[in-house]
Amino acid sequence: MGGGGQLTEPGEPGTGGSGRVFTWEEVQRHSHRNDQWLVIDRKVYNVTQWAKRHPGGFRVISHYAGEDATEAFKAFHHDGKFAQKFLRPLQIGELAATEPSQDHNKNAAIVQDFHTLRAQAEDDGLFRVRPMFFCFYLGHILLLEALGWLTVWVWGTSWMLTLLCSIILATAQIQSSWLQHDFGHKSVFKTTHGNHIMQMFIMGHLKGASTNWWNHRHFQHHAKPNVFSKDPDVNMLHVFVVGAIQPVEYGIKKIKYMPYHRQHQYFFFGMFFIELFRNSKVIMSLEMFLESHWFVWVTQMNHLPMDIDHEAHQDWLTMQLHATCNIEQSSFNDWFSGHLNFQIEHHLFPTMPRHNYYLVAPLVQALCEKHGIPYQVKTMRQGLADVLRSLKNSGELWLDAYLHK
Repeated sequence: MGGGGQLTEPGEPGTGGSGRVFTWEEVQRHSHRNDQWLVIDRKVYNVTQWAKRHPGGFRVISHYAGEDATEAFKAFHHDGKFAQKFLRPLQIGELAATEPSQDHNKNAAIVQDFHTLRAQAEDDGLFRVRPMFFCFYLGHILLLEALGWLTVWVWGTSWMLTLLCSIILATAQIQSSWLQHDFGHKSVFKTTHGNHIMQMFIMGHLKGASTNWWNHRHFQHHAKPNVFSKDPDVNMLHVFVVGAIQPVEYGIKKIKYMPYHRQHQYFFFGMFFIELFRNSKVIMSLEMFLESHWFVWVTQMNHLPMDIDHEAHQDWLTMQLHATCNIEQSSFNDWFSGHLNFQIEHHLFPTMPRHNYYLVAPLVQALCEKHGIPYQVKTMRQGLADVLRSLKNSGELWLDAYLHK
């Protein structure tokens, strides 16, 4: 417990029952699996035991051990006051008055400006939900599910009808994925319980998947996007090497699991054979094949071509903008991607209802321009092409390092 922590001056209110103050150096020493401290709003918390009971999974909270987690905490918890009830018993002190509020030399101006932007978005009502939007969205999913199965039941199972049914069901399934994603981020109901119930209904009854599995992996991705060893979405070893750093590292080590220099070609065909052998039923195989491609292309075009690197300890705005980009807005793109064409805004404000992303986007873009942070917007075609271009480039970097370094 950081033996160097100092007592507060007489007369000052004690914090966490200890009245201790700490330096960043002391906090950063507690960043191990069995010894984890973190800082939120300058208060120091020992989360070593709590991490195992954390509703979002122990890994996501462990990724901020020894760091300032203020921005991540505010981003993930739509009801901060409720979450504070769990934090209060964990507080062991606070940062010394001489210590900055940010760790690792983060840009205080960017942090403060983003805090102001979030407050403005809250004041403008951009975190308020339009219930009918999600009611109609769920309705169109159920309608597509019913239409798909009625097609087979009424007209039979010719090859054309099988293909049509697979397309309809794949559309229903991918739209279910986008909707459960909303509930998983607690961006629909005010209560956590309400969001969990609906997410379990969609995942369990419409998709047949685990909410815990999804949430525990997905929250890690949001907490540290495109960070090796922390974001499971870029942990694709044995299949792909990604970015510009990992291919060189593994090429130098002479690590070879598959022909990485052709990985952009395997990206398409690999998923086909995976889905083909997962289910021998033609309709379900085609449906899962179409859905898996739809899901992977949409989610990866916002991340895979962006910076992928080891932990750099950046502020929330900079970290998310380096790891994400947007796809141009249109009614089709919004529907096709579940509004994940606004990936930047989604990552900055994961609890914001998706129908408000386009309203906050100009504010985010203005803030990025002010601080010289690239804000990338691509066409859908360019975004999809960049996935293959990125994989091809990573494969060539690996091959060069494997042969010549």
